[in-house]
Amino acid sequence: MLKKWKTTLPTIRAVLDDAEEKQVKNSSVKIWLDELEDLAYDADDILDEFATEALRRKLVNAEPSTSKVRKFIPTCCAGLTPKSIMFDANMRSKIKGINTRLQEIVTQKNNLQLRDCVEGRTKTTRSRLPETYLMKEGNFYGRDEDKKAIVKLLLSSESSDAEFPPVIPILGMGGLGKTTLVQLVYNDEDVSHCFDLKGWVCVSDDFDVVKVTKEILQDVTKVTYNDNDLNLLQHKLKEQLSDKKFLLILDDVWNENYVDWTTLRKPFEFGALGSKIVITTRSDHVSSTVSSSKPYELKELSNDACLRVFQHALGATDFIAHPELNQKILKRCKGLPLAAKALGGLLRTIHDRNEWDYVLNSKIWDMAEKNSDVLPTLRLSYLYLPSHLKRCFAYCSLFPKDYEFEEKELVLLWMAEGLVQETEGNKSMEKLGGEYFGDLHRRSFFQQSSNDESLFVMHDLINDLAEWAAGDLCYRTLPESISSLYNLQTLILKDCSRLKKLPEKIGNLVNLRHLDITNVDLIREMPVGIEELKSLQTLSNFVVGKDTGSKIGDLMNLKFLQGRLCISRLENVLDVEDARRANLNGKKNLDALVMKWESADDDLQDAKVAIDVLDMLCPWTTVKELSIDGYLGEKFPTWLGHSSFSNMVHLRIERCRKCTSLPAIGQLPSLKDLVIIGMAKVQSVGPEFYGESGLKPFQSLKTLCFENMQEWKDWIPSGVAYEEFPCLRELSIFHCPKLEGKLPHRLPLLEKFCVRKCEELVVSIPSLPMLHELEIVGCKKVVHRNTVELCSLKSIVFSIPDLKSLTEEFMHGLVKVENLTINDCKELTSIWQDKLMFLVMLDIRSCPSLINVSLMSTIRTLKIKSCTLQFLPMSNCTCLEDATIVECNSLTFISRGQLPSTLKKLVIGNCEKLQSVVDEAEAPSSSLLMNEENLNTSLLERLDICDCPSLKFLSSRGDLPATLKILQIERCSELASLSSSGQLPTALKRLYLWICPKLESVADKLHNNASLESLEIRDCEKLKSLPEGLHKLFHLNELRIIECPSLVSFPDRGLLPTSLRELWIFGCEKLEALPNPIHNLTNLTLLYLKGVNICKQVFEWGLHRLTSLTYLQINCDGGFPDWQSFPYEEEDGKMMMTLPTSLTTLYIRNLPNIVFLSSKGFQNLSALQLLWISNCPKLEFLPEKGLPPSLCIHGCPLLKQHCKKGQRARVVKDRQHSSRFD
Repeated sequence: MLKKWKTTLPTIRAVLDDAEEKQVKNSSVKIWLDELEDLAYDADDILDEFATEALRRKLVNAEPSTSKVRKFIPTCCAGLTPKSIMFDANMRSKIKGINTRLQEIVTQKNNLQLRDCVEGRTKTTRSRLPETYLMKEGNFYGRDEDKKAIVKLLLSSESSDAEFPPVIPILGMGGLGKTTLVQLVYNDEDVSHCFDLKGWVCVSDDFDVVKVTKEILQDVTKVTYNDNDLNLLQHKLKEQLSDKKFLLILDDVWNENYVDWTTLRKPFEFGALGSKIVITTRSDHVSSTVSSSKPYELKELSNDACLRVFQHALGATDFIAHPELNQKILKRCKGLPLAAKALGGLLRTIHDRNEWDYVLNSKIWDMAEKNSDVLPTLRLSYLYLPSHLKRCFAYCSLFPKDYEFEEKELVLLWMAEGLVQETEGNKSMEKLGGEYFGDLHRRSFFQQSSNDESLFVMHDLINDLAEWAAGDLCYRTLPESISSLYNLQTLILKDCSRLKKLPEKIGNLVNLRHLDITNVDLIREMPVGIEELKSLQTLSNFVVGKDTGSKIGDLMNLKFLQGRLCISRLENVLDVEDARRANLNGKKNLDALVMKWESADDDLQDAKVAIDVLDMLCPWTTVKELSIDGYLGEKFPTWLGHSSFSNMVHLRIERCRKCTSLPAIGQLPSLKDLVIIGMAKVQSVGPEFYGESGLKPFQSLKTLCFENMQEWKDWIPSGVAYEEFPCLRELSIFHCPKLEGKLPHRLPLLEKFCVRKCEELVVSIPSLPMLHELEIVGCKKVVHRNTVELCSLKSIVFSIPDLKSLTEEFMHGLVKVENLTINDCKELTSIWQDKLMFLVMLDIRSCPSLINVSLMSTIRTLKIKSCTLQFLPMSNCTCLEDATIVECNSLTFISRGQLPSTLKKLVIGNCEKLQSVVDEAEAPSSSLLMNEENLNTSLLERLDICDCPSLKFLSSRGDLPATLKILQIERCSELASLSSSGQLPTALKRLYLWICPKLESVADKLHNNASLESLEIRDCEKLKSLPEGLHKLFHLNELRIIECPSLVSFPDRGLLPTSLRELWIFGCEKLEALPNPIHNLTNLTLLYLKGVNICKQVFEWGLHRLTSLTYLQINCDGGFPDWQSFPYEEEDGKMMMTLPTSLTTLYIRNLPNIVFLSSKGFQNLSALQLLWISNCPKLEFLPEKGLPPSLCIHGCPLLKQHCKKGQRARVVKDRQHSSRFD
């Protein structure tokens, strides 16, 4: 009978290509393929039974082979490979059934008029590609200007975003390369040097504040956190980011909830000036949610760039043989690099011109797949996979988006599913699975993770393709066979976000005790028969069905439910009696109950039915937590709020859009937390809220939050003689734009009071003796009595546009305030913070009318941004440690006389009129920062100044503090010198001078600067010389001299310290020589040189002497016209130049006359991983041996022509490496 299979299956396989293409449009063909797939699984089961029986009988020598049969089983049948089986009489009927079904499939094939693949087009010949991977991701075309623009935004201290830190949204459709672009920016050297801390988190469509916060924390600390306490996580993240200039990338953001975003960004606000957040998104709504500034919109690639992406993906295939196909390819790719990459990966496996035409003219391009975002290019890439790879790729649909996986992990999973075919040779299944993986990687279905080179990930559009390819293979419902597991006690389906349906016969699981479907949001109803699970104790969610589906009354028999229960889709309950049968009142072990209605315009359940339903769903009085979400009634039942619910601790009422009043819940004796959100029709909160008159309401309530109450206008007191909220600790009111009335004023234990975005509210501040935190943002006005008792207040945040002043009497009451933040108070002219005797942090932002401010001696942290202050009286600040002054364009100096001796960090940015840090006019004996008497007492460790175009000097009469460790100056166009004495602080470790075009001198000598570790001078046009004493910088690791065109030479007898690990010198056209000799730098690992004279000198000294060098980049600037080879060798073959054998990365640029790369020069470079050759127009030949795994070539037209003419065998002999030709 197996012989029948062997003769029948080839006729099926012959039409599979045609069927798989037609199934997209023809549902009958899809049904035929599904039936074929079912048959394949059944045949697989039979073969497995034979194999098992064969093993049991140990008849190894008598086993006939089935491998030839299995080879004929098509895409959906791949992997059926027992080597031998013995026929047994009791299996004949099963095989006969398979044969009958197989014959029916053959008949249907003929009826569907499926074509043999050789009839309609030439059968594709696909040669197996080499087993090495493509070069590491990073071949990026057509985005240079985009990268420059985003880098400029990151390095600039200016921002149009009203919030801090500013957010830069990068907006564009899927497949445009947003993530790859940001990766390039993230790894850019200038960007890396600009920030103290960087972090990258892929957010995707699952925006959970706790999860994202944890991932950010883990990325910046490289420590795993298992805690899910948001307060704790945000506190730890705040500690990591505080006072650090950080860059955070949030990739693939979909969340449009402003409240979630504001919660997430709280820790970010403690970063230093210059911190930036970049998000990538496809949604302009997301962009407007996270930032008030205009997003950076990424456009489609240009035609040229798109073709270059395509050509790179095409690899070694001779694309130039088909130049007339350019326009067809561009039309199909539509400017999307992912589409170009996928199409190139597809066509690189096809060598027949007719087949190319067939692909580019396929009907797939013109089909709009319903409910599918899959690009036609990607669909074609899948359809052209060999059959054994299709199922392996479809299996990957199980992976969630952005999931990172190992090659070995996936191969083992494929093997477990029987997707790896055995071969008749000696190749192991593990090795064969590795080849499968390599094939898919080379075709761009997988890409290396940017976080870990050992891990792989699928682009989210490739993930969508896998789901499309899997079709019904991916579980949207559980198999009915689960219903036969009669002894099953626990079924955990938590976070199965794609699951749509539970088994219909789940009622057979009579022993099931725990069913967890938390976060399984696509289930629309529970299966009929759920009531039979009488032993059930845990049920995370009961989804009420519609029409003939499950009824809420099915809960009646589930008497042993305990813990937490959610009942969702309650809008489907149309029979009140059915709600009564649910008997929630009889389920005495429930601790928490959530009841949810889905919002819809066409509600089936009218308000009266909704009221009766909720009335019947009264739980047992021992319930501790209750949440009501989306309730459709106009009022609440009487049981809600009854004092008999003496154990209720947490109550949440949300989106009850038809209710005009709140329930009477004031008499719940144990209620501690109350959250009310989105009550759209509530206009007044009054006596009905407090419950029975004459009784003390909310006697245990500790936290109360109102949010998004769009029509709420008045809050009326209870009218009783006692405080309404005697135990209240936190009161929060957010986004209630019409609220006008008075707020409760008898709150004796209130510790935190927060009001945000209540534009009509006049906030009256009563006496609150226990208040610790006060935040009033976006309200109309603040009023207070002249004498208020706020003796415990430690933190104040005010952001009120009409606030003009705070009276001296009011400020007298704030005796213990430690943190004061005033933001966006447009009318504020003065503050009396000198009355705040314990103030340690003062933050003032966007107060343009504030001209003068006095500073208390207790202040430790000072932040001022976008104010018109004319001076800062800092002389009295005897405790100040950290000061940040930004966008104060009226300031001509920071302090008068001298800076506080306690100051450790000073950041100044975007102060247009600033001429000096200290006004010395009234202090003739003082220096800029410190006079000689106090020089040794200074604690200043860091000074950052950027974008101060009027700054002319740092010190006109003295020295910088000896304690200064970091000095960074950027874009100060008038600065001519750093110190009049010609000396730098002895403790200095990092000195960065960027874009100071008038700077002529850094220092005279560096003899006393042995602590210096990093020195970078960039774009200083007038700098002519470097200081003497470089050789005495025993700890110097990095020296970068970049784009200093006036620099002529290093100082006389200038030597570089042997500690140096990185040396960058380029863009210094007048520099004639380096310190001699450079070969003493045996610790040097990175060398970047540009310029004929410099390169010549280094070559003569001998690069091979740099025994630790791993990275070498040389730009010869068009010099060395006599050189015909690199490394240079004479006609007799004598090597005149030897490269270090330790090199892993080599860049060669601008050698105009070299014809070949010397084989002798490369033969010993066994560690080399990347060779980049640029602008060598006469280069024709590469060495036969010694080339690295990755080769990038740009601007070498003769070498490119050789490749076009098919002479690659002569250009590169016996090479199995990845390469790129631009």
